[in-house]
Amino acid sequence: MTGNKNRADFAAWLRDQLTARGYDVTGLRSGGRTKFAADSGISPASVSRLLREQPVNDLGILGTLASSLGVPLAEILVRIGLVTEGELYEVQHPEPDDSRRITPEEAATDLGITDPHKRALFLNMTRTLQQDAATPGEGEALAE
Repeated sequence: MTGNKNRADFAAWLRDQLTARGYDVTGLRSGGRTKFAADSGISPASVSRLLREQPVNDLGILGTLASSLGVPLAEILVRIGLVTEGELYEVQHPEPDDSRRITPEEAATDLGITDPHKRALFLNMTRTLQQDAATPGEGEALAE
């Protein structure tokens, strides 16, 4: 049921978006669907499916639609019901994983630092920064 409601809401939103941009999508023969399909590069059949509340889950089509409308793809994905706002937030704001801290050596390897001199410089600088982080800064007192 939710999928049908999302598709109906999305189709209404899309009709509003296209109408606001000058496309007449009020009827099958109004020409607006075909014109938007040509302007956007989306097939007329896909435009028609979107406006008729039929599922279109092809990310290529949805990405082209977002680009054509000048809206973020994330907005399209939420409006069409492929992801929830909560899921989108979690992807955009991931929780840091503090369970595994990497060593400076692992970081140098992951970053592709292979030159021995550059690697030594990176390791020394990283260790210095780690030591600075472990000592109190200005205005902080040592715990006794």
